[in-house]
Amino acid sequence: MKTLLSGIAALLIIHGCTPISSPSTSASGGAKVLRLEDAIYEQGIHTVRLFAGDPMSSAAVQLGQAGLILEFDDLKNQREDYYARIIHCDYNWTQSRLQDLDFIAAYNEFPINNMEFSVDTHIPYVHYWFEVPRVKLSGNYVLVVYRGSNRDDVILSRRFLVYENRVTIRRNQNLVGQGSVAQVNQQINFTIDHSNIQILNPMQDVNVTIRQNQRWDNAATDLKPMFTREIEKELEYRFFDDGKMFRGGNEFRFFDMRSLLNPGRNVAFVDHNVRPYEVHVAKDKTRGHEAYAQYNELNGNYIIQNYDQGDESFANYAWVNFTLASTKIDGEVYLMGALTDWKSNDQSKMQYDSTRQQYTGRLLLKQGWYDYLYHVKSNTLPSHYFEGSHFQTENRYEILVYYRPFQPRADLLIGYYVIQENPR
Repeated sequence: MKTLLSGIAALLIIHGCTPISSPSTSASGGAKVLRLEDAIYEQGIHTVRLFAGDPMSSAAVQLGQAGLILEFDDLKNQREDYYARIIHCDYNWTQSRLQDLDFIAAYNEFPINNMEFSVDTHIPYVHYWFEVPRVKLSGNYVLVVYRGSNRDDVILSRRFLVYENRVTIRRNQNLVGQGSVAQVNQQINFTIDHSNIQILNPMQDVNVTIRQNQRWDNAATDLKPMFTREIEKELEYRFFDDGKMFRGGNEFRFFDMRSLLNPGRNVAFVDHNVRPYEVHVAKDKTRGHEAYAQYNELNGNYIIQNYDQGDESFANYAWVNFTLASTKIDGEVYLMGALTDWKSNDQSKMQYDSTRQQYTGRLLLKQGWYDYLYHVKSNTLPSHYFEGSHFQTENRYEILVYYRPFQPRADLLIGYYVIQENPR
């Protein structure tokens, strides 16, 4: 009996020394909840990019091809054990019913082994990179990165596309809107030729998405054809309704802080008396009523580059301060672009200074060239209130054609087509 009690006591002691598992928490203290979208779940994770070959390219690869790269920084001076897994989604970015082995040949957990420490930077960080494994099916995917073996301890998620060219897409440019609608919008009309694939019920089994400049926040989704031609095997998409056209917007604002010692265009000054440095972007004003002005930019993207030391591992983070001169508007103002993951949230929200009559915002960014714009959320004002919208603006569109066959019962991405509107 004494031996039995001693054994029980030993078990209780061992159990008491073992950490009790609890839900992983975000930087704000709440439980982390995985979202099947581009998201960051901890404040220390920065400069997340997922691209195919070129950092400026979309996270889209053809089925059977490799080359999709994830990069991110963790703002700490020690390495973490991070792992990645892949989730297959249907056209509307809900998780499909497929099992892992239906779309990937290997066990769906991949260690992220490539990393390097920053060198002599004001904020230490660890830079990680990872090549995404190939999958067996086309479609929408979400790459999820988590800490250790705890899949609930998510640090980031990123969407990517794997496509096939099983349909042909051609644009119809002779169909345009009239009057003021055509002055501010860009009309994307096209025809899908599906003669190489049998589609019995295109109105039900085919879904089309169009996105502008790699954005998901304003993508046109679940688009249906205006005309179906069974004999020609064609689906025709025409959009004359203002609600289904894209605002042309304006060319993006930008600033160049590839050098923090000799800052570039649109940087007013850099305060070198603090660490990290404080970068002040030149004060902005509204462009809502200005005529269109053509210049080259990055369609809302950014480039990481260090002119001070050359090597990216020496690239510093800096606090970047934005100022927009304006009276207070009926709505909220956000900094938008890849620099904020195209998110209108607390981090990207501008605050109004009634004394100086200006909106201000602040972001922690790595050395590079950045595009941005001011986005308005209002019941009375358009989102492009401070930027204006013009049909002449250069934009990049992607047309995504999804098809749900009888097997597998999941949405495959059978067509991917890029349109450069007003290319330079």
